[in-house]
Amino acid sequence: MRKTRIAIVGAGLAATPHALALNELNDEVDVVGVVGRSPERLKQFASTHGFPVSESFDAVLNDQSVDAVLVLTPPNTHLELVQRAAAAGKHVLLEKPLDISMVRAERAVQACRDAGVKLGVVFQNRFRPAVQRLAALTESGALGPLAYAGVDLRWWRPQSYYDEPGRGTYARDGGGVLMTQAIHSLDILMWLAGEVSSVVAATATTHLHSMEAEDFASAALTFESGAAGQILATTAAFPGFPERVELIGANGTAVLEGGHLRVFFHDGRVDEFNDPSSSGFGAKPMDFSHTAHRDLLKDFCAAIREDRAPLVTGDDALRVQRLIERITNRKGQCP
Repeated sequence: MRKTRIAIVGAGLAATPHALALNELNDEVDVVGVVGRSPERLKQFASTHGFPVSESFDAVLNDQSVDAVLVLTPPNTHLELVQRAAAAGKHVLLEKPLDISMVRAERAVQACRDAGVKLGVVFQNRFRPAVQRLAALTESGALGPLAYAGVDLRWWRPQSYYDEPGRGTYARDGGGVLMTQAIHSLDILMWLAGEVSSVVAATATTHLHSMEAEDFASAALTFESGAAGQILATTAAFPGFPERVELIGANGTAVLEGGHLRVFFHDGRVDEFNDPSSSGFGAKPMDFSHTAHRDLLKDFCAAIREDRAPLVTGDDALRVQRLIERITNRKGQCP
């Protein structure tokens, strides 16, 4: 099997779990280079993980042996990088969100579609064992038609997190808790419960944080299936708690808290599954296993080899970002 040759763009906070995952996949992936804006951080990252440093992004794009680029830069840089990579015929695996606005997000997806390259998005939580188990349960119809689907995410980020330049701003991140933290759980919600037909929402920046965007959001939803829904998301809940996804169906209720899944059936059965890995819900954002990143990367490389769509596509990410836009009511404000 020919190895997939990947170049990494960006060596910041999000890069470490990808690096650990890629090194575990070295029998099927070659990291051919890393590029970044900070020479010191780039050198340290490449040295720590044993990756070569590429001369520039242009050099990566001009290298005909490179199959794909893994883009791990801040959200407001995504569109231009994706457009250039797609024009060069490189497949793209993009850290969430697609970009800071729907307009830019749609352009990124369209650029890959027009160029005929794969676009995968880093919603790694789809690959967590408990989530996969819940997805299989839902797909099999074991829960029956859904009556309710909801997300409750009560995380904590200290003020020092938002004191980092650009954090929680519209110009760099495109938003706050919804775009940066809850987006993963919202992806799971829509993956399992489907499209949302109506939204009634409220957002706020609590006095616990000094930041531009929201650190609190709530919404009442109606899904196209007719099911009711609810979202609560915040980074102001000290010390942070595992996120909760709940599905109520005609045959039972499934409750996923972090990696702990419990399913209560009407006939008295109770199924339970526990994955002890964390999701970074407290003061340490990167306090989680890289295993889900590994499985996402493995799927993306297989999609390239097998000429199929990855499990998480650009269109999937657009659906979630469109829901976030409806909750925050910021349409057209970040062109």
